[in-house]
Amino acid sequence: MTTAEVSTGASGSATRTGLYLAVLQLVFTLGWTTYVIYLPKLAADVGIAPAAVIFILMLDQAIFTIADTAMGIAADRIAPVVGRLGLFVGVLATISCAAFVAMPFVAGMGPAAQAGLIALIVVWSITSSALRAPPLTLLGKYRTRPQVPFLAALAMLGYGIAGAVSPYLGVVMREHDARLPFVISSVVLLLTALGLSRVEFEVARDTLPSKPAEAARPLGIVPTTFIVAMVGLALGYQFHFAMNSAPFYLRFARPDELQWLMPVFWIGFNIAMFPASLVVKHRGGLVVMGAAGLFGAVAIVVAELAGSLDTLIVAQFLAGAAWGCMLMSAISAALAIGATGAEGKVTGLVFSALALGTLARMAAVAGGLQKMPEYAPLLHWAPVACWAVAGAGLLVIAAARLRGGKVESVNSS
Repeated sequence: MTTAEVSTGASGSATRTGLYLAVLQLVFTLGWTTYVIYLPKLAADVGIAPAAVIFILMLDQAIFTIADTAMGIAADRIAPVVGRLGLFVGVLATISCAAFVAMPFVAGMGPAAQAGLIALIVVWSITSSALRAPPLTLLGKYRTRPQVPFLAALAMLGYGIAGAVSPYLGVVMREHDARLPFVISSVVLLLTALGLSRVEFEVARDTLPSKPAEAARPLGIVPTTFIVAMVGLALGYQFHFAMNSAPFYLRFARPDELQWLMPVFWIGFNIAMFPASLVVKHRGGLVVMGAAGLFGAVAIVVAELAGSLDTLIVAQFLAGAAWGCMLMSAISAALAIGATGAEGKVTGLVFSALALGTLARMAAVAGGLQKMPEYAPLLHWAPVACWAVAGAGLLVIAAARLRGGKVESVNSS
C-alpha cells in the first residue's frame, strides 16, 4: 500500500471516528434531556416532593464532577492496549442503560420504591460518565494533531444538535408515558456505545506509525490554569443560556415561542465550530478559547442591552457561536495538553468543569437567586465577567507559551 493510499484511508477513518463520536454525544445528551423532562413525574410517583427534584439533579452533577475525571484517568490506564477501552465503555454503558431503563418501571411501584429509584439514579450517573471523556481520548491517542480540531468539532456537533432540539422535545414528550422514551433512548445509546470497540480497532489500525504509550506526568501550571478558566467559561455559559436567555426573549416574545427561539444559540454553536477548527489547527486551542471568550462576552452585553427581538436573535446566535468555539477548542486543547499520556485525565477535567458549572447554576436556582431583585445585576452580568476574565487569562497563557516557544527555538539554534 502506498503512502497516499494510507493517508487517504486514514483520513476517511478519521472522519468516521468523528461522526461516530458525534452520534454518541447526540444520543447521550438526548438521553439526559429525556431524564430531565421526566424526572419530576418519576419523583412524584415515589412520593418525592417537587421542590426536591432540583437537589436530585444537583446530585447528578456532583457525581459527574468527580466521575468524569475518574473515568478519564481510567481511560488513560487501559487505552494503551487496543480493545480494552471499547470493552470498558461497553460494560459500563450496559450497566448505565439497564439502570436508565429500570427507572420508570421502579418509579411505577409507588412510594415504597423511593430508595430504589435514587439508587438507580446514582448508578446511572456514575456509569454514564464513561460515555463522556473516555471515547474522546481516541482522538488524542491515535489521531495526528492537525486532525484533532476538526474531529473535536464533529464530536461536539452531536452535543449542539441535541441542545437545539431539547426545547422542542420538552414540549412534545412531557405528556407521554416515560417507559417507551427511556427504553428507546437506552437501546439506541447502548448499540452506539458497543460500536466503540470497532472504532477503536479501526483507528489503531489506520494510525501509522503508532504512537508509543507514555506514562502520564503530573499536570503543571498551564493545565491547571486551563481547567480553572474552563470552570469560568462553563459558569458563564450556564448563567447566560440556562438562566438569562429565556427572560431576555420574553421581553419581546410570548412564552410559547421560546421553543423556536432558544435553539438560535445552538445554531450559532454548530455553525461556528468548523471554521474555528481551522484556526485551532494553526494557532492552537488556547488562543481560540480566549478570543471566543472575549467575543462571547461582547455578544452577551449586546443581548442584555438589545432593544428589539431581531437584535437579540443576532446576539444569541453570536453568543452560541462563541460557546461552540470555546468548547471545540477546549477539547482540542485538552487533548494537546494531555499528550503526555494524560489525554483522558485532562479531557475528563474539562467535562468535570462543565458539570461543576451546571451544579453552580442549579444551586443558584435552588437558592432562589433569580427571584431576588437584589441579585438581578449579579446574574445578568456574571456571564460577561466569567467569559471576559477567563478569555483574557487564556490569551495571556497562550501568549506566554508562544514567547516561551520562540525563546526555546532561539536557544536551540
